[in-house]
Amino acid sequence: MIKEFKREMSRAIRRKLMEAEKSPTNIEQWYKHVTNLDRHWRESKREEKRLRGRKETSPQIPRQREEGQ
Repeated sequence: MIKEFKREMSRAIRRKLMEAEKSPTNIEQWYKHVTNLDRHWRESKREEKRLRGRKETSPQIPRQREEGQ
């Protein structure tokens, strides 16, 4: 069952789990670790997108109004 599960997951996640100091040893641990890695990866992508959007728009500095206007 673990072999089939590993075959279906992304190569990057599988590599991270296989190279981890403490690799999962049963299917429940695999599910838990894969779910956590996937969630963190998705959060990271959302954050990158949000930050990239900020960089593309330059901040608008309000002009000081001259006296009498």
